[in-house]
Amino acid sequence: MNSELIVGRSAFEVLADEWDSLAARGMTDTPFQTLAYQRAWWTHLQPAGSELLTVATRHDSTELAGIGCFYHNDGRLCFNGSLEESDYLDLIAPGEAAAQVWESVVDCLETVERPQWTTLVLDNVPAASPTRSVLPDLAVRRNLTYREHLVEVCPIVSLPPTFDAYLDSLESKQRRELSRKLRRAGGAEATCRVVESRDDVADEVDRFLALLQKSTFEKRDWLNAERRAFFHAVALLAQSAGTLQLMFIAIEGTEAAALFNFDYKGRIWVYNSGLDPAAYSAVSPGVVLTAMAIELAISLGRKEFDFLRGDEEYKYRFGATDSRIYRLELERQQG
Repeated sequence: MNSELIVGRSAFEVLADEWDSLAARGMTDTPFQTLAYQRAWWTHLQPAGSELLTVATRHDSTELAGIGCFYHNDGRLCFNGSLEESDYLDLIAPGEAAAQVWESVVDCLETVERPQWTTLVLDNVPAASPTRSVLPDLAVRRNLTYREHLVEVCPIVSLPPTFDAYLDSLESKQRRELSRKLRRAGGAEATCRVVESRDDVADEVDRFLALLQKSTFEKRDWLNAERRAFFHAVALLAQSAGTLQLMFIAIEGTEAAALFNFDYKGRIWVYNSGLDPAAYSAVSPGVVLTAMAIELAISLGRKEFDFLRGDEEYKYRFGATDSRIYRLELERQQG
């Protein structure tokens, strides 16, 4: 294998015809590895003063074997997309080729003289990724320091064939509570709306962001102009790809909660949520909308409902169990 370093955002154009085909065969195939997402994140959320460095690894046949998309900032190389907005990150390569591709990528990165870097910081690598077994061995052979830390959990619900079977899978207390809230919402004539391909996605995202901003003080402060632009870009691209699932619940005609999901590869990925805490709190619109989203996922034949990062207690009321993501670091020896 041989690797080429591409400096700057031109990597997205150079690799455009090959990127998503490889990502779909990758050991970590999520919405966050797609070309559209990676490009949107860099366009709107790149850290100040950073530089994009992409390593494209090819077989001798010139077939693309791997993509390592990183940015340099203050002596560190990090995955493009790191840290807050992208729940799963990894080298883009098939699992069976992970060792060879990582070897070639690190070969290439160690030849980089400018910008100088000391540490490769890889956030949000899934527990099952081959990267976690490849890099410790690589570090030993190259006299690099390897560290691994648990970053976060991603609670996931495994979905049965029917919604009734899903309700039966819950603990009795949670089942009774959820059934009661669904009945109460029905009595309040709560309605669920899913944004369709013909809808004005820009307007719908504005409606979603208005609810997100009302949710908590933390979300209000987190939602800056750059993240607003990022949400709009990602939603438009996901709508074009058929992977956007934007849902609202309204009570008496007033929208009270919303979910911004990806519908990708048999799994619903709950990217973010919005809630007006002052609107019909007695009906628990956020809980009801999540239950409706799970019911919809089951009706669509999806196998998993992924709440993504965060161990918030409410996720476990829906029967979620934890998957883990890690930070991996390779540090050059000093001296």
